[in-house]
Amino acid sequence: MQKLSYLLLFLILFSLNAKAQKPEKPTSAEIFEDIQKLNFLGTALYIGAHPDDENTALISYLANQVKARTGYLSLTRGDGGQNLVGPEIRELLGVIRTQELLSARRIDGGEQRFTRANDFGYSKNPEETLEFWEKDKVLSDVVWAIRNFKPDIIINRFDHRSPGTTHGHHTTSAMLSVQAFDLVNDPSKFPEQLKYTTTWQPKREFFNTSWWFYGSQEKFDKADKSNLVALDDGVYYPAFGLSNTEISALSRSQHKSQGFGNTGSRGSQTEYLELLRGDYPANGNLFAGVDTSWNRVKGGRAIGEILSQVENSYDFTDPAASLPALVTAYNLIDQLKDEHWRELKLKEITGIIKACAGLYLEATTSQELATANENIDISIEAINRSNTAMQLKNVVILPLEKSVEMGQNLLNNTDFRQKISINTGNAALTTPYWLNKPGSVGMYNVEDQKLIGLPETPHEFKAIFNIDINGVTIPFKSDLVYKYNDQVKGEVFEPFDIVPPVSAAIDEPVIIFSDSESKKIGVRVTAYKSDLKASVTLKHDDNWQVSPSEQNVSITSKGESTMVYFDVTPPAHQDSNTLIPEVNLDGNVYSKKVIQIDYGYIPLQTLTLPSQSQIVKLNIKKAGDFIGYIAGAGDVIPESLQQIGYQVAVIDPEKITPEYLDQFDAVVMGIRAYNTVDILKYKQQALFDYVQNGGTMVVQYNTARGFNFPNVGPYPLTLSSDRVTDENAQVRILDPSNEILNYPNKITDEDFKGWVQERGLYFPTVWNDAYKPVISINDKGENALDGSLLMAQYGKGHYIYTGLSFFRELPAGVPGAYRLFANLLSVGKSNEKIKG
Repeated sequence: MQKLSYLLLFLILFSLNAKAQKPEKPTSAEIFEDIQKLNFLGTALYIGAHPDDENTALISYLANQVKARTGYLSLTRGDGGQNLVGPEIRELLGVIRTQELLSARRIDGGEQRFTRANDFGYSKNPEETLEFWEKDKVLSDVVWAIRNFKPDIIINRFDHRSPGTTHGHHTTSAMLSVQAFDLVNDPSKFPEQLKYTTTWQPKREFFNTSWWFYGSQEKFDKADKSNLVALDDGVYYPAFGLSNTEISALSRSQHKSQGFGNTGSRGSQTEYLELLRGDYPANGNLFAGVDTSWNRVKGGRAIGEILSQVENSYDFTDPAASLPALVTAYNLIDQLKDEHWRELKLKEITGIIKACAGLYLEATTSQELATANENIDISIEAINRSNTAMQLKNVVILPLEKSVEMGQNLLNNTDFRQKISINTGNAALTTPYWLNKPGSVGMYNVEDQKLIGLPETPHEFKAIFNIDINGVTIPFKSDLVYKYNDQVKGEVFEPFDIVPPVSAAIDEPVIIFSDSESKKIGVRVTAYKSDLKASVTLKHDDNWQVSPSEQNVSITSKGESTMVYFDVTPPAHQDSNTLIPEVNLDGNVYSKKVIQIDYGYIPLQTLTLPSQSQIVKLNIKKAGDFIGYIAGAGDVIPESLQQIGYQVAVIDPEKITPEYLDQFDAVVMGIRAYNTVDILKYKQQALFDYVQNGGTMVVQYNTARGFNFPNVGPYPLTLSSDRVTDENAQVRILDPSNEILNYPNKITDEDFKGWVQERGLYFPTVWNDAYKPVISINDKGENALDGSLLMAQYGKGHYIYTGLSFFRELPAGVPGAYRLFANLLSVGKSNEKIKG
């Protein structure tokens, strides 16, 4: 029989938009692939620093061609990057990128792990990186990941021997991997981990090199490759109807917040792996010398013989014919003493048995959210679509351990449904576990050793269907999910989450007071229980005044929200404080908010986080009122400018003409606008005409890599990758009399204090003499960079290019950044009335 004759292209494409909660329905060809993986007992771990560092082609090759269990250990969740799909940055961006990685792994067949390291932003070398990361903790997390995953081979994305040549996080990830390789088998290293795992020794460690690390293809072609292993990962999979590199492109395209949509390629593609540890693998077999058969496990020989027969006799038209042998193998696997392989292979074979039987098992609720100690109904569905006799003995609901006896024979293609009522009990709130406690700039605070490294918080509510097949009881686990019908999308599955009975949130994370006038600040109160009656207060510092001291709320329906308002008056002097809304409900105080992130291409994310907003009193003046903003990659600069009294209109690039722009006192280009908005190449002359006629144009940073916009400024300037990553780096004034530093706010050293994450990025390095540099900054030990803020007069107006990271500073409420940005917008308006 031709075993690889079924095309799965439509299934893989469908999975791109499938929610993780949707029940799996594998085809017979997919089942066969899983059987082959069941018979391969080898593991590989790929290690990098960020989401997008991973080589998806190599991960897919190892998972789908070699059939190895393959993982990607990303030291961070990508929290410090930029966001092309929305306004979320920092921790919320990390949540998005975590889900993007999980989506990528569902496509390429890998698994995902992390450490507690927080991506605090770009660093130039490992020394700088480890000033923020706590080396011992991150190293222990790498050791923990290796001890748990137990890889036979480790592959590093980066070179541990070349600090300073790439992002400091990159080199650090490789350095820690190399160190961990020599520690994981030593019980005296991080002994607290051994309560939950065992020591381990990988066979080999590689560096996934390429011509890029040699400087050019020519240099790489001439290099000694005697220590390199070459493999062709451009293979074609008839079962999928795709090349490995096409699967890789689909996987990499899940990094949507980074704009990494990738076009698939076909044909041979060579990967090179430099051996770092262990003996050179014979015949290019990365697992040479490793017994990847069932013989590597004590008691595994008999299992291997059974499963080899299953693989050799597999019937694509009748997968259920394999069930008797699979159930026998399941029973033998369940008796293995080797806990590691027992748990892994039990999970794999359980999924295969379920698929071969056409078992559809579902546990759903009709509500998306619930609170602790709430009564909910669960709909149970079970159907056996094979001739194999089986009985649903009972269903156990976790974490309650509630067992509901069924004793139901599951006849071929006869659907069984039943309702179960439960109380959620003392259920924990749904939120990413790494955000439960405050961390530091460089580290998340996670104390539970068993949680460290998991991609997401384990789902508490599950249904275990205990089904007897041929006298063997097999537990099939299914997450409890929320299911509903959408008139457009049809059947929709989303996570079932636990929230507090009430949520209170101030919509604005930062509220700026540009004068001494009070502001009416609204608190959005949402009830997650019916007939809610409570009181709301605002916790604040004594320097600020809040009136009234308390507001009562009454909400009838669960899920309904209402707004209550407080007048907040700032002190006379410049000051920063925190507002915390607190709800007193039945004698209990609640001060958390519920946030949902829903972009469609990742599962809906519900987070319960501390609710607070920063309030900042600024001593600030401004000239001009109406600002036009051309959005780029996504930021909240317009909202920030509105906070200090500007009217801001987001400009549709299609409408750009000199006449249309003439209404604005200044026009601001959003971050990476020239990288992301193609039509701007046809509108640039209109923008320059606006400047020439007396307008002020402020252009924020664009990335230099691949930048081919011909005329970003009215005079020539060249972008670079230069950046200053130290947010406290000294700022030196180059042009003390420049209007930017004097009008309407006098900018001093104080205005450059309290900046976050970085000073700026992608500074121009070459510019026409018409541009006047305003300030000079640099990281420690590096040459001065004068291109972070350039201004040129063009006709009657002014053009400003800046790589300063206003897109981070304004949302963080940094006073000096607001004052400086107000000055940029006020250029050329010294004859106007100053406001503020």
